[in-house]
Amino acid sequence: MDHLSFKTVSVNKANADKAWVVVDASVAPLGRLASQIANMLRGKHKPSFTPNSDCGDNVIVINADKLRVTGKKLTDKIYISHSGYPGGQKRINLRDKKAKNSASVIEHAVKGMLQGNRLGREQFRNLFVYAGAEHPHEAQQPKAVELTNL
Repeated sequence: MDHLSFKTVSVNKANADKAWVVVDASVAPLGRLASQIANMLRGKHKPSFTPNSDCGDNVIVINADKLRVTGKKLTDKIYISHSGYPGGQKRINLRDKKAKNSASVIEHAVKGMLQGNRLGREQFRNLFVYAGAEHPHEAQQPKAVELTNL
C-alpha cells in the first residue's frame, strides 16, 4: 500500500462507533473518577477521536452512593448556587449534597470537565449515574470498564 493512500477519517454523528460502558464509582476518588469518565464521554480514548464531534461512549456509572473523597472534602468542599434573586445564594457542603442526591455529585464534577458549549452539553447527555448497583440499561449490553491510570 502506498504511503500517500491513507485517508484521515473525520468522525461525525453518523459514523461514530458509540459503545455502552459501565463504570463502578466505588473504585476511585471523585476527581480521578470524573476525569476518566469525561475522557470516555469525549472519546479521547479512541484512535478515531475528533474534537469537534460527539464520538464518545455512553457511560453508565453505578454505586454513586459509595463515592470516595480524600481529606476533609466532605465538610470543606462547598457547592454554591444562586436563585437569581437578591440574597438568593445557597451553599451546601459535599456531605449534605451526597446525602440528598449522590448522583448529582458525580454529574457536577463530570460536567465541569467537559466543554462549555453545545458539544459539551450533547456529550453530557450520554452520562447516566445511578446510586445503587442496578441500572435499567441491560438491553444495550454495556461492557464493564476498569479505570486505568489512577
